[in-house]
Amino acid sequence: MTPAVEIRCVSKRYGALRALAEVSLDIAEGEFFGLLGPNGAGKTTLISVAAGLVRADAGQVRIHGADVVSDYRRARRSLGVVPQELVFDPFFTVRETLRFQSGYYGVRHNDAWIDEILHHLDLGAKADTNMRALSGGMKRRVLVAQALVHRPRVVVLDEPTAGVDVELRQGLWRFVRQMNADGHTIVLTTHYLEEAEQLCTRIAMLKAGRVVALDSTRNLLATFSGLQLRLRLDRTEWPAVDGVERVPAEGDAMVLRLRDYVALESLLQALRESGTTIREFEVAPPDLEEVFLRLMRGSGAASPGGNAR
Repeated sequence: MTPAVEIRCVSKRYGALRALAEVSLDIAEGEFFGLLGPNGAGKTTLISVAAGLVRADAGQVRIHGADVVSDYRRARRSLGVVPQELVFDPFFTVRETLRFQSGYYGVRHNDAWIDEILHHLDLGAKADTNMRALSGGMKRRVLVAQALVHRPRVVVLDEPTAGVDVELRQGLWRFVRQMNADGHTIVLTTHYLEEAEQLCTRIAMLKAGRVVALDSTRNLLATFSGLQLRLRLDRTEWPAVDGVERVPAEGDAMVLRLRDYVALESLLQALRESGTTIREFEVAPPDLEEVFLRLMRGSGAASPGGNAR
């Protein structure tokens, strides 16, 4: 089956800055895929290359088999991008903005679909409101609506919930989940790692323009994250145990990273044998933030070769 997005050895430089270095990955049709990394990692550049807004120095990107350079029109028709920046025309209402956006793709007489989008994004009451009068969160919703008016098969969300309140965020994710369930391929970039952990079935992490991890969310959590233990003892020292590492933490609580539950059992046994009293004890499960921090600090890297599809 042809991937929804196929990226092969894509490189891009801006002068001395290497934005992308031979990035390769496939995103399957109907997948909910996360593209994560710190600021400057190359995420937006990669999205811009896929959208045909930036020309790569080397490599190739295809959207449902259409090359984004040689077959730009077909590739772009299959792709909807929600940009990170709030870009809008201040002279039109929300509905007019969506009609004009439809026209850019040659789509006419789609008011029924526009009404459906407005409904799902809770924009119905703002349909005839000028874009200038909208709040930041509402403008971001309109950006999502603009990306969907031509019914793209692949939707890229570049930091879609930045500056959006909790209620709007939950409504947006309900709609995006439904789109994914209906067969749309979703590509998400976000700094809210709990969102990526809950939504994405597979994740690529970029660092300095390179893919440093590419695997299912479950495998990344199992491979790179362990248990985190926060505790208070009746003394400042604790017995050394294999698979247990102390990590910096604020406050007077001690925070330990444990390789697995076997290490936890060994630690508890060592504390009992040393006569140490535990005054407070909390175990947190593995999370994507821990995986992200470890990879960005260089304490591990997953080879993407065996996990690309």
